[in-house]
Amino acid sequence: MPKRRPRLHPSCYIGERRYFLTFCTHARRAVFTDARVVALALQQILRAAGEHQVALIAYTFMPDHAHLLVEGLEPCSDLIKFAHRAKQRSAHEYSKEKGARLWQPSYWDHVLRDEESTWDVIRYICDNPVRKHLVARWEDYEFTGSAIMPREELAREMMCHPANSWQP
Repeated sequence: MPKRRPRLHPSCYIGERRYFLTFCTHARRAVFTDARVVALALQQILRAAGEHQVALIAYTFMPDHAHLLVEGLEPCSDLIKFAHRAKQRSAHEYSKEKGARLWQPSYWDHVLRDEESTWDVIRYICDNPVRKHLVARWEDYEFTGSAIMPREELAREMMCHPANSWQP
């Protein structure tokens, strides 16, 4: 991944929008197989989300990357600042504990268009461990969830929304 990915105009990252993000681990190492590492990264991502008025709608921590669906909660929400802070804080905590780098430079993002269903993206995120043959059902993968609803509610809601194929 290039050190700096091309980005849209900065105004596209401000406000009450939905964003699909992928953060890859340094050298694509499988660090998110350890529940402590996942908890450490998630805690710092949630901290940054709170500071930048961003809701973490859904997430999954695959062994070598993390997928996030976030939404700006305020007109002044800033995705670029949130992503930078989330990666910076989680990398710092990981480095203190493990003495190694956590993330690759930059990240992949997709600003969801109005016609893109939030539930299609949630399903894509939650089903990632199933597509990669880590589990048979997403509910069996411990590193998938939402910061805005319990897993049980997430599972119920996903059953109410038909599966459509969405690709980033």
